[in-house]
Amino acid sequence: MNRQAQAALLFLLGATVLHAGLTDLHLRYVKAGLRPLLLLSGAVLVVTAAATVWYEWRGTHRRREQDRDQDREDGHGHGHREPRVAWLLALPVLALILVAPPALGSYSATHTGTALQKPFGFPDLPAGDTLRLGVGEYAARAVYDDGRHLGDRTIRLTGFVALDRAGTPQLVRMSLSCCAADAQPVKIALTGEVPPVLRPDAWLEVSGTYTPRRTKDPVNGGPVPYFEVTAAQPVPVPRDPYDEVWNG
Repeated sequence: MNRQAQAALLFLLGATVLHAGLTDLHLRYVKAGLRPLLLLSGAVLVVTAAATVWYEWRGTHRRREQDRDQDREDGHGHGHREPRVAWLLALPVLALILVAPPALGSYSATHTGTALQKPFGFPDLPAGDTLRLGVGEYAARAVYDDGRHLGDRTIRLTGFVALDRAGTPQLVRMSLSCCAADAQPVKIALTGEVPPVLRPDAWLEVSGTYTPRRTKDPVNGGPVPYFEVTAAQPVPVPRDPYDEVWNG
């Protein structure tokens, strides 16, 4: 692949990374905190492509003179055509722009054990009648703090639906340490006023209270707390479908 083609692919890749970083597309691949690094990487790739074009342009006249001298010595020209198949390298980059992959869902959750880990501590919760928590925070407080800070307060959680091997409905959120490649589920089993028909991968906002009931994840034996549902309603897929690992 010649320098012009290399520069074109570098520019395309850099523009794609910038596009992902400037939109919500990057949230399908990495956690939100890595957005500045994505933007910096995209800018570096674009600048590198521009520099490649500049240096190639500067050397064009010299190469042409060398080619003419060689043609006069050999008595015939030498055509150097680059293999067109090399441009297939651009297809994955174009696919990244045109096709945004869905976030990991119920299939990954039911085939991967819960990633719930004991946090470093339990900060005080905000005051108020209704408490909105992430799935990971509720699960950690329910299992490792025995719900002491939750009490009888009304709690709201948002996640997608998964059904375990026994058909028990679960509310799940995939947690990221860095990127989607290391995403692992944190699961909460639902009981109480659960809707009679639940579709896997549908997103729900549930309201309810803490319950000390627990079960074990059939995949890895990890703890899965229950949540006593008093109300549930479908919600759109959130802007950021992943949760960062909660460590207190």
